[in-house]
Amino acid sequence: MSSSIPFITIEPRAPHTHTLIFLHGRGDNARNFASSLLASRTSQNTSLIDSFPSFRFVFPQAPLRDVSSEAGIKWNQWFDVWNVRDFSDNEQLQSVGLKEVVPEIQKIIYQEAVTLDGRWDKVFLAGISMGAATSVHVLFNLDGVVPPGTRLGGFLGFSCRCPFAGRDLGGMRQALGLQGAEDGAKNGVLRGTPVLLEHCVDDPLVLVQSGRGLRDTLRGFEMEVEWKEYPNGGHWFNSPMGMDDAVEFLRRRVGEGN
Repeated sequence: MSSSIPFITIEPRAPHTHTLIFLHGRGDNARNFASSLLASRTSQNTSLIDSFPSFRFVFPQAPLRDVSSEAGIKWNQWFDVWNVRDFSDNEQLQSVGLKEVVPEIQKIIYQEAVTLDGRWDKVFLAGISMGAATSVHVLFNLDGVVPPGTRLGGFLGFSCRCPFAGRDLGGMRQALGLQGAEDGAKNGVLRGTPVLLEHCVDDPLVLVQSGRGLRDTLRGFEMEVEWKEYPNGGHWFNSPMGMDDAVEFLRRRVGEGN
């Protein structure tokens, strides 16, 4: 089961114990994002990557897609949006790309779990902006893909919103219409996978209200969600406090999942 989505990796400097799969935002690319993540520092002047030497970091690359609202323009994007000021405008357009990439990201998760002796709980999923919005729908559609009773190590979302906000879990799955994922009653992966959401109040692109809405949606699906707001940082990571919180979340979850 191999994915058609290309990705780059930063290999562990110690024996491999965990994997973190991190999706970049709209208009970015995997290589640039990996470099930018290295530049975001904790209060100890280390990066997220430096803090976990036994982790493999996997950075998938979003496809180059037409921007429907701007004729002749193509961007690297996981899915297309019609109106960035109102994501609900012509929102069904988003399902086209999501339906394509969600199964491919699931394949990457599967591949990493195999390398970790089938320990799905040692695989973490993360994303920023559109990469986080995509990752949320990866989670919504994991039941039926992973073995029963299995969960991921955790999900980290930064500057994130929820496509098709306002729907129940069955409605979220129906928006993509992926085979075998329509049953909204199945949410074992969601209930078991802990979540950290971080959002900067001064984010001009994905307003903090959208992040709060995602928080409430996930809690409504019985997920364990930690919510962190920061006064500044824009549409990016807050540093150093936000990076400290991400490191602390991962360390705690790694310790729980020995």
